[in-house]
Amino acid sequence: MTSSTNSPVVGLVGLGAMGAGMAQSLRRAGHAPHVFDVRREAAEAFAREGGTACATLAELGARCDIVVSVVVNAAQTESVLFGDGTTPGCAASMKPGSVFVMCSTVDPNWSVALEARLEKLGILYIDAPISGGAAKAASGQMTMMTAARPAAYEKAGAVLDAMAAKVYRLGDKAGAGSKVKIINQLLAGVHIAVAAEAMALGLREGVDPAALYEVITHSAGNSWMFENRMAHVLAGDYTPLSAVDIFVKDLGLVLDVARASKFPLPLSSTAHQMFMQASTAGFAREDDSAVIKIFPGIEVPAPKGKAP
Repeated sequence: MTSSTNSPVVGLVGLGAMGAGMAQSLRRAGHAPHVFDVRREAAEAFAREGGTACATLAELGARCDIVVSVVVNAAQTESVLFGDGTTPGCAASMKPGSVFVMCSTVDPNWSVALEARLEKLGILYIDAPISGGAAKAASGQMTMMTAARPAAYEKAGAVLDAMAAKVYRLGDKAGAGSKVKIINQLLAGVHIAVAAEAMALGLREGVDPAALYEVITHSAGNSWMFENRMAHVLAGDYTPLSAVDIFVKDLGLVLDVARASKFPLPLSSTAHQMFMQASTAGFAREDDSAVIKIFPGIEVPAPKGKAP
């Protein structure tokens, strides 16, 4: 099915922090996306501003030429495609020659295998993990790390460009996109962990945290993650834009990939243990900057407007 303007009909599954912004970018680019979310009210709210809320994944698959999946992990992607045992996924209703765009952080080997499974169904596949956060997703400024057959790029390239400022084409088959995303998550997780460690040391030593933040963000020791995540700590705001458990998962994937080739990752291992500790201490669903709460003998800043 294609629209009257001969542009592809696009569907998006998963209207979370990233997916909602990506759907908005598609709409801004002139598409009227079909959307599905397990929270029916989220899909209906989006559709009120333009687009179509689909009641089922099968409906979305049947209506769309390109399906973009923005869910948490491989297991949820499997459910999107192949159903959960009670309701079908979108793969069974997608037309031959349609394109499935997978935006989750997954094991690269799983992504390679998924391409082969979809190929048997006549469905083209783009391995397309994303980065940049909710704000960049909403403004169309995020990054996509992609790998796909040339035919998939030919059909969906313009749609990828509508959602991201940078669409890196890293290979002509699945796997390379997910490998690069895994390496990005290695750095992101380690940077958050070490940023928390540095701020925790400053708190322990009695340094004014706001002054420390000001100095570090204008010095050589700064990183994007320090600047972004330690602002959450200073505000005492652990609303989960990216939760602690995301890095329990993602750094776990990093270590799994490295373990398969017996490659040592000492810093990643330590950062993973820090997020694991934060998760088991009760901070699993808080913002990933809550990893700072594992350090003993410090008092983190109270939320603005509240007494410590």
